[in-house]
Amino acid sequence: MRLLPEHYDELVMIRHYIHEHPELSGQEFKTTQFLTDYLQDLDINVLATGLKTGLVAQIGSGQPVIALRADIDALPIIENTGLAFTSKYAGVMHACGHDLHQTSLLGAAKLLKQREAEIQGTIKLIFQQAEETHVGANEVLETGVLSDVQAIIGFHNMPDLPVGQIGLRSKGIMAAVDQFYVTVNGTGSHAAYPNQGVDSILATSSIITSLQQLVSRNIDPQHAVVVSVTHVDAGNTWNVLPDKAIFEGTIRTFAPEDRILAKKRFYEVVENVAAAHGVSVTIDWIFGSNVTYNDPELSAFMFDDMQNWHEDVVVPVPSNAGEDFASYQEQIPGVFAFIGSNKPGSPGLHFSNMVVKDETIPIAVAYYVENAFSLLKKLGNDLHV
Repeated sequence: MRLLPEHYDELVMIRHYIHEHPELSGQEFKTTQFLTDYLQDLDINVLATGLKTGLVAQIGSGQPVIALRADIDALPIIENTGLAFTSKYAGVMHACGHDLHQTSLLGAAKLLKQREAEIQGTIKLIFQQAEETHVGANEVLETGVLSDVQAIIGFHNMPDLPVGQIGLRSKGIMAAVDQFYVTVNGTGSHAAYPNQGVDSILATSSIITSLQQLVSRNIDPQHAVVVSVTHVDAGNTWNVLPDKAIFEGTIRTFAPEDRILAKKRFYEVVENVAAAHGVSVTIDWIFGSNVTYNDPELSAFMFDDMQNWHEDVVVPVPSNAGEDFASYQEQIPGVFAFIGSNKPGSPGLHFSNMVVKDETIPIAVAYYVENAFSLLKKLGNDLHV
């Protein structure tokens, strides 16, 4: 189904408005109200969930039941795109393209509502909060509003793929995400007399350097694992060695055994190198999203079916980024795809100069609408076999 020009123009304006008014995870109050008002103006039922932000709406009735999901939160990033619709909120930016995601689902909602008489089943629309903090999907699931859903789909825009290209692969498409925060406790001293203290900065530097061999000497070379230290902080002035230092970062994996091994070796390296330097350490480990794992049967069905209405469907390289869409897939057969939103070489997700092209909107809307009808038909046929 193609968008009419006036519908496309409306969605572009909506996307620009949302981009100009980003809200951080768990703070999407105005965004939620905007979405609610738009859906209710279309006479679409917004379900009572008890969620503080985010919403779930419904079109159609009866069996089967599927869900379409888009995320709505932004990131604490100062925008540097130079766009005419740059964020009006200093230090907050839709640097992951969630403005595109929710706009596309709004566009799909309008088209699906217009064709409600053709819908053989129920379609639930999830405008999900707090994806960036890995809690939003679980919050939606805890409401019980998806307890009857038999299949769920979503997508993420990819600025380094050509506009409109759809990438779909079976099984793991995005990585499991773990986060670590390490405090290194030494003994402060005058910088001129380091022998009178225990140097937390030197110990921290050695630990970080040693962690660089965690992947190369422990993980199967055919497996994708990333260890990144992203934040280091120690000291307040030039002539004092501080009592403590901290560093934090992330580990990304695709295989459960690699996730277990990476954590085990991380603890061993940190604790043993710390002991060699005479410092103590505290490790805080935060489990994030699991692997975004596409149901093989549904993935194969959708891949073949999408080729009937879209000429550019490919098998993409998996992404080391994470997605809490994985939480839905742990309970519901689900498929998550990539949709190209700029061109190869463009600044990627979470970059301050990332630009998502408006021309992506029609394909993203079609992704929701066409797959919704195809899945309902497939599931309906399965029910009557």
